[in-house]
Order: sequence, then C-alpha cells, then structure tokens
Amino acid sequence: MAVLPLRTLPDPRLRLKAKRVRTVDASILKLIDDMIDTMHHVNGVGLAAPQVGENLTLFVIQTPALELVAVNPEITKQAGQDWYTETCLSIPGRRMTIKRPKLIKFRYQDLNGIWHSAKFHDFYAAIVAHELDHLKGVLITDYLGTSEAR
Repeated sequence: MAVLPLRTLPDPRLRLKAKRVRTVDASILKLIDDMIDTMHHVNGVGLAAPQVGENLTLFVIQTPALELVAVNPEITKQAGQDWYTETCLSIPGRRMTIKRPKLIKFRYQDLNGIWHSAKFHDFYAAIVAHELDHLKGVLITDYLGTSEAR
C-alpha cells in the first residue's frame, strides 16, 4: 500500500467526468487500498479516484460510523436540503458551507461487482454527495456565487 499524490486545483484532471470501472481486478483493488492509505494520511473522511489522478467512478469513505467503497455509484434519489460546512482535500485550506441533500439514495457495486443500494441522511448524505460531485468533475468552489453556497 502507498500514499498517493493528491491532485489539487488547478489540476485539469479534477474537472473530467470519471469513467466506469469495467472490472474490479488487482489494479483496482490496489488503487482502493492506496486511496484508503492516502485518505488516512491526510486525515480525510472521503476520497474519490479523480483526486489521486485516476479517472474512474470510484470513491472511498471512512468515518467511525461508516466504511464504504463504492464502485460505479449512481444516484437514485435525493430529498430535502440542508447546509453543511465542507472542506476538500483537493482545495487545501478552503472551507465552504454548501446546500446538500438531507437524504441520498444511490446504488453501487462492491469489490465483487455485486450491486447494492444504500441510503444516507444528513452528514453522511453530504459526504456521499461531495464524493459523487468529484466523479462529475465538480468541486465545492463551483458552488460559489450560487444559492447553494454561503
């Protein structure tokens, strides 16, 4: 396992729409392990593959109450909104308050390629929404000047 270099603004790879993972093979498993190591090294709670320069639809989340590896995640439902203060490993030193869904449902594949559905509320919904944004090339600073940020 290794700590990978984080991509930070203005790296153009952060703006790409990520591509689907075709199969979870040894290289993807190593990437996931390295992403988890990287996230722990920088005290993050979530990390998307584009943040380490890999243009793949994959993210990891680890908090005391949640451990999740999501391959090819797709939103199936969002509901409600609330304000959450966020930071981003790809924009060091920046803190923003952003309107995020209070409820997010999505489906994703696990490491065996099996599809699962998950539902998260409040803080955890905000974390998932943040990581899903990375897979679309969206960063928290993109919300500046909109009704979604303050």
